[in-house]
Amino acid sequence: MRKRLPASEIDAIVGATHREPRSVLGYHEFERANEQPLALVRVLEPDAAEVSVFWEDEAPAAARVLKRLHPAGLYEGRIAFRRPLVPYRLKVRYTDGHELLKHDPYFFAPQLSDFDLYLFAEGNHYRIWAKLGAHPTTLEGLAGTRFAVWAPNAQRVSVVGPFNLWDGRRHAMQARGATGVWELFMPGLGAGELYKYEIRTAAGGTVLKSDPYGFAMQLRPDNCSVVADLEGYEWHDEHWLAARRTADPKRQAINVYEVHLGSWRRVEGREPPFMNWHEAVEQLIPYVRDLGFTHIELMGVAEHPFDGSWGYQVAGYYAPTARFGSPSDFKYFVDRCHLAGLGVLMDWVPAHFPKDEHGLAEFDGTALYEHADPRQGEHREWGTKIFNFGRNEVRNFLVANALYWLENFHIDGLRVDAVASMLYLDYSREPGQWIPNAYGGRENLDAIGFLRQLNWAVREFAPGTITAAEESTTFPGVTQPVHLGGLGFTFKWNMGWMNDTLRYMALDPVFRSHEHRLITFSFAYAWSESFMLPISHDEVVHGKRALLDKLPGDEWQKRANYRLFRTYMTAHPGKKLLFMGSEFGQWHEWRDGGTLDWELLGDARHRQLFEFNAELNRLYAGSPALHGSDCDSDGFAWIEVENAAQSVFAFERRSTRGEAGGTLICVFNATPVPREDYWLGVGSPGHYRKLIDSDAARFGGSGYSGADVIEAHAHAAHGRAFALKLSLPPLGALILTRA
Repeated sequence: MRKRLPASEIDAIVGATHREPRSVLGYHEFERANEQPLALVRVLEPDAAEVSVFWEDEAPAAARVLKRLHPAGLYEGRIAFRRPLVPYRLKVRYTDGHELLKHDPYFFAPQLSDFDLYLFAEGNHYRIWAKLGAHPTTLEGLAGTRFAVWAPNAQRVSVVGPFNLWDGRRHAMQARGATGVWELFMPGLGAGELYKYEIRTAAGGTVLKSDPYGFAMQLRPDNCSVVADLEGYEWHDEHWLAARRTADPKRQAINVYEVHLGSWRRVEGREPPFMNWHEAVEQLIPYVRDLGFTHIELMGVAEHPFDGSWGYQVAGYYAPTARFGSPSDFKYFVDRCHLAGLGVLMDWVPAHFPKDEHGLAEFDGTALYEHADPRQGEHREWGTKIFNFGRNEVRNFLVANALYWLENFHIDGLRVDAVASMLYLDYSREPGQWIPNAYGGRENLDAIGFLRQLNWAVREFAPGTITAAEESTTFPGVTQPVHLGGLGFTFKWNMGWMNDTLRYMALDPVFRSHEHRLITFSFAYAWSESFMLPISHDEVVHGKRALLDKLPGDEWQKRANYRLFRTYMTAHPGKKLLFMGSEFGQWHEWRDGGTLDWELLGDARHRQLFEFNAELNRLYAGSPALHGSDCDSDGFAWIEVENAAQSVFAFERRSTRGEAGGTLICVFNATPVPREDYWLGVGSPGHYRKLIDSDAARFGGSGYSGADVIEAHAHAAHGRAFALKLSLPPLGALILTRA
């Protein structure tokens, strides 16, 4: 026979402090001697005048009225015992007179298995997003949403939203033992519902938090999570994915167009003015394809509250931003990119997160996702929190998040932001502002372990995808495989090349002879890692000037220097990345609150730069000598390296696997002085055909070089038995191949 409910249990339920409300609320059976068990239902319904219960196959008129146990709305009463056990319904009449028929969420047992919880606590549940968060599902024949969240230091967690008047007493979640996970299935709640978690902290206060694993969020300034169903999209890119699984990115053509969609092109007269993913399919995809890029890299895909952060202060790690549409809309965009032959990369930010009240900061009233000590847990110059990479559940949150984007949205790779800040405990800190590691060093051992786990998991579960580290230090082994002691990234951004090359190109040509090492030095370490050459958004903002405007001289010379630079970038070993607007020579810096200066494409001079980039990109994609050997030193050889006086340099790029295309000859004249009858050594006799002449008249150049085919003479030069007698154009570059 049942015992009377203790007063302490009643107080905990009505006071919304009970950690296991299902032990009190919902359906309960009590054994009785020689009789069927007693079936009992308990319900908490604040503001109810009367609550009654009936089985699903009974008429509401047959409902049994429950007894009020507490004036705060706790009710109890019997229901007929029956088998099989099926959900019952409640009829609630509220004090304002309206009635509601509903199913009881506390009828349903928790759904997460002990194994799920064990793997999560261990930090190795690589699909934890399928368990935590809000999941529309069907239980016992009833459609609803299953909620689960990790908040180990909370006294109580409730699901709140418009559906329960934001009242945390009504839908308190069930604690899953000591795991820190809370869970509740809510029948009748489906996609599109707004929700948050109301968390009662250990200190006794309450906080409202968005779902760390929520799949959608409201558009800023609102910040509720939104129940979203990730199922149902019909993909069409199976051939792309099949090829990707067996691909070797290091031998592929990877030429990336970096895009901030919110300022690429805006829709005039619309508020907010952002393009949506469907409009991007119609406009961005053909534009990038016609330019000859192989990949689009997207900034700001995950939800972020502040436009001015460009997406680098993420509040919804599992939520595609509402600025551009729904999760399904984003899938459509990626799908259409793949069908157009374009890969999709996204900026991913595991280093830090913002302090917004609705976000991860002090999520359960304690430093949960971050370190408590600001010397470990805060980027003061960025005003953000640093993830606690030593905590298993935090590491799991991030590693699974990477896999979530790669699996659910078919993303082809992640550009991992701010890796340098993760690797070093003293990053941007003065003495006394950081805590050494266990060995007294400055390396962040927990972050290093996290990055290795991340890259191992990506290789294991998403073969053929890319991780690229934005890393500016000399930390060793960034692209070395994890099993050989490295961090395991596919590529590392070559920030040294970027800095040196932009410094060189910004010089007045008269001074370039004194800084020749800025060109030659990058080849001393070009194969120490697998590199990507970035000219990213960071280089065309905050007073650094647009790419074209960085370059010296009058307008003609600026454009000539631009073409020289872009040809050198294309020929230099390493994958490529160029920020939007640079492809047609935008004059002003990037403005995240505006749009690109599309009217410049109506100017023939800017259109010529656009066409020049398109031709360079097509040459790169179609030439194994330029991309297949990017990570292989055998694919490169200097021809002319010591002519600093004339600022002329030249090298070979060659295929290392015998593909068609052979060897390319790349020669550069970084002064406005044309070089007539310049002998350049080559290894074979015959005729050589120009593939690129950056000074061609059709690109806005002087057309100085003239002949498109040059014969190699038996003339010793640069240690080779044959040589080409070239007319080197001013501020120009040539790429040639044996005809």
